[in-house]
Amino acid sequence: MKKKIATLLALVLSLCMVIGLAGCGKKADNTGKDTTGSKTEGKTEGGSTSSSLDGTYNITVWVSESDGVADLTKKQIAKFCEENPGIVINATVEGITEAESASQMITSVEDGADLYCFAQDQLVRLVQAGALNKLGDGATATVKERNDATSILAATVGDKLYCYPLTSDNGYFMYYDKSVIPAEHLDSLEDLIADCEKAGKMFSYEMETSAWYNAGFFFATGCVSEWETNAEGKFVGLKDTFNSDAGVIALKGMQKLVKSTCYNSSSAGADFAAAVPSAIVISGTWASSAVKEALGENYAATDLPKFTVDGKTYQLGSYSGCKLMGVKPQTDAVKNAVLQQLALYLTNAQCQLERFNLVGWGPSNLEAQKDNAVQSDIALAALALQNANAIPQGQIDGAWWDLAKVLGTAAKEATTDAELKAALETYEKGCMGRLSLSEDAATAFTVIGAFDGTNWDKDYPMTQQPEGTFYSSAINFKAGDEFKVRQGGGWDVNFGANGAAGGDNLKVEADGLYYVHMEFNKADTTCSVLELTKYSPIEGFTVIGTVNGSNWDKDFQMEIQADGTFVSTEAFAMTAGTEFKCRQGLSWDVNYGNGGDNFKVEADGTYKVQLDVNAGQITLIAQ
Repeated sequence: MKKKIATLLALVLSLCMVIGLAGCGKKADNTGKDTTGSKTEGKTEGGSTSSSLDGTYNITVWVSESDGVADLTKKQIAKFCEENPGIVINATVEGITEAESASQMITSVEDGADLYCFAQDQLVRLVQAGALNKLGDGATATVKERNDATSILAATVGDKLYCYPLTSDNGYFMYYDKSVIPAEHLDSLEDLIADCEKAGKMFSYEMETSAWYNAGFFFATGCVSEWETNAEGKFVGLKDTFNSDAGVIALKGMQKLVKSTCYNSSSAGADFAAAVPSAIVISGTWASSAVKEALGENYAATDLPKFTVDGKTYQLGSYSGCKLMGVKPQTDAVKNAVLQQLALYLTNAQCQLERFNLVGWGPSNLEAQKDNAVQSDIALAALALQNANAIPQGQIDGAWWDLAKVLGTAAKEATTDAELKAALETYEKGCMGRLSLSEDAATAFTVIGAFDGTNWDKDYPMTQQPEGTFYSSAINFKAGDEFKVRQGGGWDVNFGANGAAGGDNLKVEADGLYYVHMEFNKADTTCSVLELTKYSPIEGFTVIGTVNGSNWDKDFQMEIQADGTFVSTEAFAMTAGTEFKCRQGLSWDVNYGNGGDNFKVEADGTYKVQLDVNAGQITLIAQ
């Protein structure tokens, strides 16, 4: 990981506080102007740009790939320069997904963008990689004054603010079909389930494949799950009360829906237009377009309902979150000061409203949230209602999502309270194990996906040999199966298609037994090769003997077949009396011949060698 800029960080930060963020503690309204009426957010006291910041700056900015966002950002940067005469910014603005943005920054901080946007769950990784500049005291005070509490928590590691809130709309609520769901039933999960069952329609709530959604039942009963990080972003503590009587009540609440005939584990807005359509979908603002298209005049949304267990009613909770904008640490302190001012400007009320009008993003800025158009948006209004019962999503260990998501299935399959309690105990052990994870386990790579009867719920270990080269054992894949490779049993470090960090799932093209092969460069945490192969020097077999002019001094590869046998990749011209064996992992620990003896060729010919490990039998295949 390239971090040569880190040595200048202290100097950069101190200079930024002096020359870059002067006056940033002033309160601004939603026009981007200071309430004194004399200066914009990017200017120093007195109304004109400090001459110490005058100059031309060439920068790269990564923003969302959503249509029009890059062009809008260019216009906003130009406006910033107009309001700050003397500063000229030549910006290359590129559209990139928030996940890819974070992964690329972590791969190489030096080569990353000067300003970049990312989802809040990437913050800890970015801090650990040295990819973010902490805000100075003045900027911190300004950001905290202007933005809601959810976005401030999302931008914080330890007690320091590391970035600028961009949105505050990453939460979920309830979309519903007004022609099916009567208004008087909106507050009762039990009534809503009955309405869906009566209408023969589905209730979509992603509780078996997403901890993000099922956590709302635990928050309803007062449970908490709060991870503690140190200043370097390492997880050092956890307060979690899911394994409790309140947690059992949460699972009983889940059971009301997951055991219903109308239950559908999904959060897709398109479910309203499915073959068996949903009458309710629990999702977020990103689904609004699909929901509007499917429901038309019956489109409606509100906060989540309550559920009742043992005569007591509980209001469903949720997570709330946001998108963030970060500044890469700079070797040039003056350029850093300009970038900090620009980030503050691009996340002000006016710029957030412009993005809302373009792509519907919900503002984190308190003034922007008061805008009439924002408050009249059906999806954002529902989100605002739900946020009264939402838990701001702080920093979470990447493995937690897998540990918690299985609780939905546990609720569905359990028939007794004891089984519910057992599921919670397993969950707690898994969580606490993350805090005592050994260095070997934290750095180990595994394969995970939807294949061989699994559904992103089982890790297949990979073995390293030699340094930086990893192979799995043989895995039975079918065409269309998907998988990834991840590190440490979590999602903080994972590789997908083309070896891209955080990339798309790899998809299998043809049925067969394969080894997963990865080449990993520890120095810069990149993956140069990620593929399926029929051969593994660790788990696979080779032919060795007096073949092809060798004399027990060369191994010839064998490939695993769909039926589990191994066949040499090349044919050998052998004479009667030629001897060989098949051995595993380039070692004599596991080897096969004719019983304990070498296999001897009986007649001259050209052959491929086939090994059936289960039968312990070698066969020559004439060519």
